[in-house]
Amino acid sequence: MAIPVVLDCDPGHDDAMALLLAVADPAIDLRAVTTVAGNQTVEKCTINARRVLSLAGARDVPIARGADRPSVRPLRIADDVHGETGLDGPLFDGDPTVPEATITAHELLVDVLTTHESLVTIVATGALTNVARLLAERPELTDRIDQVVWMGGSTERGNVTPYAEANCFVDPEAADQVLRSGVPFTMCGLNVTHQALVTDDVLASFARIGTPLAGICIEWMTFFASTYQHLWGFTAPPLHDPVAVARVIDPTIVRCVEANVVIETKGEWTAGATAVDLHHYTGRAPNAQVAIELDQTAFWAKLIDAITLLGHQPNG
Repeated sequence: MAIPVVLDCDPGHDDAMALLLAVADPAIDLRAVTTVAGNQTVEKCTINARRVLSLAGARDVPIARGADRPSVRPLRIADDVHGETGLDGPLFDGDPTVPEATITAHELLVDVLTTHESLVTIVATGALTNVARLLAERPELTDRIDQVVWMGGSTERGNVTPYAEANCFVDPEAADQVLRSGVPFTMCGLNVTHQALVTDDVLASFARIGTPLAGICIEWMTFFASTYQHLWGFTAPPLHDPVAVARVIDPTIVRCVEANVVIETKGEWTAGATAVDLHHYTGRAPNAQVAIELDQTAFWAKLIDAITLLGHQPNG
């Protein structure tokens, strides 16, 4: 049976690829998409999510706008990485065909959790602001969540500050709140997503698909590569967010270990850091599954299969 999933995201080039994977893979039943401010403003992220679902032909997946700012901090967007639109690269004509829901992301999350017959997985590929609000305002729904799988944090260094990864840096208070809630939690951080590199061989595999959608994916990843080369010197960019989706599709693709994770919210130089106790220094009980190793062959095979399938559908 396919796993019911809500994808909470801030598209973003890698979020876009995560959305396509979640729509296409038969292991996932994508029940809803919610958006949050992060890579760009929530307005732009919502348009981008609608555009990606339109490209995928996923017109039956509701999409709702969520938090337009972090819990307590000013918003920091990543236009230096994702551009002015948040999804720079290909030029799109006209408006996306998938509409925005008339309800908020919070209302849509509540609706999915209360009406679906089985437990729901939340895959979050942005700041955890929407998820934290859900757990704070409707704590009784914690038991309706199978797990939260988050692309965020790192067992090593950061990518916004020396120790903070972007999705955690945007709203560390929300990440701290979600971890403290007791909901089953998996962290797919930079240490594992940096194993998902868009090499020339990967781009060639997408080119061989030969569909317009594959061409758009190449444009996205090529733009992303240019900013990563400029900002961090990567010769091939890491495709972060689909790793979290792949973990849900097949847990063997993303190997995890149990560990205690604490979010730093007060440090002058370390706010947004994820303190991951891989070696049990603190004696604190594990509170998360922490991703440490990616089966790169299986990961890219899932993405190639997804884009191939979507590109050959009538609405793809």
